[in-house]
Amino acid sequence: MLNRGICGDIVRHLIMVYRPNGQELERGNKIMPRTITKAETLFTFDELSDEAKETARGWMREDLPIDNDYEFFEYVADVLGVTLASKSVPLMSGKTRQAPIIYYSGFWSQGDGACFEGSYSYKPGASKAIRDYAPNDKTLHRIADELQAVQRRYFYKLNASCTHRGHYYHSGCMSVSVCLDDSYASVSDTDEDKIIDAMRSLADWFYNQLEREWEYQNSDEAIDEGIRANEYEFDESGSIA
Repeated sequence: MLNRGICGDIVRHLIMVYRPNGQELERGNKIMPRTITKAETLFTFDELSDEAKETARGWMREDLPIDNDYEFFEYVADVLGVTLASKSVPLMSGKTRQAPIIYYSGFWSQGDGACFEGSYSYKPGASKAIRDYAPNDKTLHRIADELQAVQRRYFYKLNASCTHRGHYYHSGCMSVSVCLDDSYASVSDTDEDKIIDAMRSLADWFYNQLEREWEYQNSDEAIDEGIRANEYEFDESGSIA
């Protein structure tokens, strides 16, 4: 039975040993290795020195998965009247599922950002619904109110399509085409710009949420919590056991 000491656990490693003259230990024609027990002290995260804790955190950060859960953005987009385009994504079972067409890069270089592909049309009650969902989010309130104001001037018949262009993924790489369900009327340049700005502002808002979550997941607080929850153990330097 292994005993836990003040510093950690004692684990046993079995090592094959050979005679100094190079002849293996044999019984008949079978190689019979001799074993010795090597003791190694393991530490919980809280038992490590501050320097070793930083090493342990670095290992944990390298293995952090990227969160590709976009359900919150799909919901917000739908509330505002944006229907995200989708694509087929293969599954390990051989089947496919539909996933929204969303692009982003981040979170450390100039030019990082997010964009999406889809279509926009008027959604009744969007301003109230977005406030019910995010009562303190002034950015979403502004987007919803701007869309409402522009749509009112065109009797709620404005539509827009959003596609990605170029090699980057920030909101400026979204091509937004605005049209009106009335062949005898046109959209002013000013109002067209407001629709374009609203779609790109929505993409920027999405990127800011991703960046905020990434920063939290990489914070010492979140990293330490993950290490403790998984009960990882380390050697004295902070390397994973």
